[in-house]
Amino acid sequence: MQASPLFLLGLLTLVPASGIAQQRLTYPVVGTGQTLCYDNSREMTCPPPGQAFHGQDAQTAVRLPGYTLSPDGLTVQDKHTGLTWQRSPDLDGDGRLNRSDKLTGAQAKRRPAELNAARYGGYNDWRLPTIKELYSLIKFDGREPSGPPGGNYAGPAPFIDTHYFGFAYGQVEEGERTIDAQYASATLYVNRGAKLFGVNFADGLIKGYDLFMPGRADKTFFVLCVRGNPDYGKNDFRRHGDGTISDRASGLMWSQADSGVAMNWQDALAWVQARNRQNHLARNDWRLPNAKELQSIVDYARSPDASASAAISPLFDATPIINEAGQSDYATYWSSTTHASARGGGTGVYVAFGRALGFMRGGWQDVHGAGAQRSDPKVGDPAQFPNGRGPQGDAVRIYNFVRLVRTEQR
Repeated sequence: MQASPLFLLGLLTLVPASGIAQQRLTYPVVGTGQTLCYDNSREMTCPPPGQAFHGQDAQTAVRLPGYTLSPDGLTVQDKHTGLTWQRSPDLDGDGRLNRSDKLTGAQAKRRPAELNAARYGGYNDWRLPTIKELYSLIKFDGREPSGPPGGNYAGPAPFIDTHYFGFAYGQVEEGERTIDAQYASATLYVNRGAKLFGVNFADGLIKGYDLFMPGRADKTFFVLCVRGNPDYGKNDFRRHGDGTISDRASGLMWSQADSGVAMNWQDALAWVQARNRQNHLARNDWRLPNAKELQSIVDYARSPDASASAAISPLFDATPIINEAGQSDYATYWSSTTHASARGGGTGVYVAFGRALGFMRGGWQDVHGAGAQRSDPKVGDPAQFPNGRGPQGDAVRIYNFVRLVRTEQR
């Protein structure tokens, strides 16, 4: 008797020692591409286990993007994520990216229909990417373009693979800032419908952007549409009852509880090493998640104001805090990823699971939204930044929380 196709498929299923069947990952999180190690300010030799700064991003074995350029040069496929992308946001096809290639939020929503009508690249199922799909493209071998005026420092480098994808810094001569290279997603901040999450591949951040500013032209973005793998970015959490939660979509296991206390970046790395020496939750291979792993568990349908919760599944425990505005809020979490800039490696990437505050117009506001990814100095005194830093007064905490992760399935 001939075996059924389903039976044959079952023979290909791998069963690990734990007896839990392996399954195809629908949300494989690709690595950040960071290959250098850093201390609190600059590049360093990657430290061995037990030493300070061990366990950072560059020391973690992860899958890297597997990009393939289409023969016509119009699209790029990532074999790991199953996503196919437009190669460039070049609207007029002149081979140059500039301000005229950017779209408003309303225009960005219409862009997939235009591509589908034209069967761009031979396809008619293009969509505007979610913030998790768009963030799969970020690379942290980039350098944010800041540095001492007139100083001798390394130049900027984009946070996207420019061998495969079109990218351009903002046109300063046209009134833009160098960092105006924001790419639009389809994800709106649930607290404010007029705030759209985007990835800035010039400065390596996720922020919620106001689409309409009083007295100003509408905010505009580059747009890369995507197709394929409709399940990418959708978590499949299972709580085990032993303090751990598995995401069967990504193959990652997480601690249900966070650290409960905030700490600087160096101490966060040390805290993870200490948990492994203690065989925490019966495991000794925990790590500080890299930026993309950490962002993978954000629930963008939740926020302190929309759901009175952190922007994470209610299966997780999230430590409440009082924020800079005196509000009840939720913590920001360190990643193992350094946010390098022209000044060096003095800041680390964090993800806000509560409000992402900025000091503007004389007060604290939720300027970038729960689910934003920004960066903090790795060490220092937050009191030195009473009005935040940067053009929107981003709150500076330095002491952020930790949630553990380990790889359960590749």
